[in-house]
Amino acid sequence: MPVDHYENFPVASLLVPARMRQPIEVIYRFARSADDIADEGDATPAQRLADLAAYQAELDRIAAGDTPQTPLFVELARVIAAHALPIQLFRDLLDAFAQDVVKKRYADYPELIDYCRRSANPVGRLVLHLFGRTECEHLEQSDCICSALQLINFWQDVAVDWQKDRVYLPQTDFPHFRVSEEDIAQQRCSANWAALMDFQIDRAQALMLRGAPLVHALPGRLGWEIRLTVQGGLRILERIRQVRGDVFRHRPTLKKADWLVLLARSFRM
Repeated sequence: MPVDHYENFPVASLLVPARMRQPIEVIYRFARSADDIADEGDATPAQRLADLAAYQAELDRIAAGDTPQTPLFVELARVIAAHALPIQLFRDLLDAFAQDVVKKRYADYPELIDYCRRSANPVGRLVLHLFGRTECEHLEQSDCICSALQLINFWQDVAVDWQKDRVYLPQTDFPHFRVSEEDIAQQRCSANWAALMDFQIDRAQALMLRGAPLVHALPGRLGWEIRLTVQGGLRILERIRQVRGDVFRHRPTLKKADWLVLLARSFRM
């Protein structure tokens, strides 16, 4: 799927059965556009929240059986109806994006994971609903993968988020590792900073590995799609560890050569 944003991981790739690409693309457009409302441009916080509220109103129309007022939500209504998708998952995403407008710090890891529950996990659950794989074990494994991907994005984007006055590193971890937000502001990569980032890498890696068995429960090409996604996340963590957490000067991204590595590792899963 052509997108305007850099993506670490596949989005509705050729590995996904053709009949499922259009629903996944519609879900992606909903999530991407809502995220952009919260993040992009120079709108005021009040305007961002108002625009997200308009998205919520469109979901309300779909839930009530009324016709949405915008083309994106007309498409989304068809997808929701065709696949019996839980509308609450879309509401959770909007709730997380609205939180991004007003909340800039996270007190501890559980608070951050609660954000991931709404900002990332709904996407994985929606995909599983599309494929009719909604067993509790599979949903929980999907949550682990999606939360891990969200954390990986946070660790990768410490410098980017700082420019938006956002810090997703849990506040309780700073004193433990004897670092502060001033280290982010000054882009100081001390041994203490490296230790903090190693700790966060370990957290995300453990979460990803807890969810990885999901790939063996998913059919055919979807299983391979998730294999590549899991391996892509782990590869980014490797890159962050290799630069000792210096994501200020070395923001890790996946390059063409990495995809050969991901493919080989996916075969070994």
